[in-house]
Amino acid sequence: MATTADFKNGLCINHNGNLWKIESFQHVKPGKGPAFVRTKLRNLKTLRILENTFTAGVKIDVVRIENRTYQYLYKEGEDTYHFMNQKNYEQISIQKSMINAPEFLKEGENVEIMFHAENEEPMSCNLPQNVNLAIESTEPGEKGNTATNALKPATTETGAEIKVPLFINKGDVVKIDTSSGSYLERIKK
Repeated sequence: MATTADFKNGLCINHNGNLWKIESFQHVKPGKGPAFVRTKLRNLKTLRILENTFTAGVKIDVVRIENRTYQYLYKEGEDTYHFMNQKNYEQISIQKSMINAPEFLKEGENVEIMFHAENEEPMSCNLPQNVNLAIESTEPGEKGNTATNALKPATTETGAEIKVPLFINKGDVVKIDTSSGSYLERIKK
């Protein structure tokens, strides 16, 4: 068991029966009354943020979390995705709800899967911050239709719908931010 003196950003704890990651914390010593620690916690299952106050010195249950690199293999049905550990070739399947941006997963892509180290249970799957995908289909841009930063719809090789600038054509490779799903830049060939 640890105490609030052991708090640090990124520490995972068991609080009220759920697993939480400490996003930020602040030790407060008021002039009157006991010291306390003000925290922002992120639920590792639902990803929602909770602001919580702990009395200084209270015991907390620290949980060991491991991030492991896996390679995406294929999708089965609507909700099941299969991944392989490249070190020992062990394969696991993960539900779509555990993946931060499943629409941008391309076969062979490396992802980080977070595991609860004590029971080897996968908790979440995170794609890299940016991915490079080819454009499968988009309408040709009209010349002179660029008064402002005009965007048009496009479909990537994974089937994801994104907005791209008018100069992007079918077959171009673009860099996409996986957290927002937005176009970043065209990749030079």
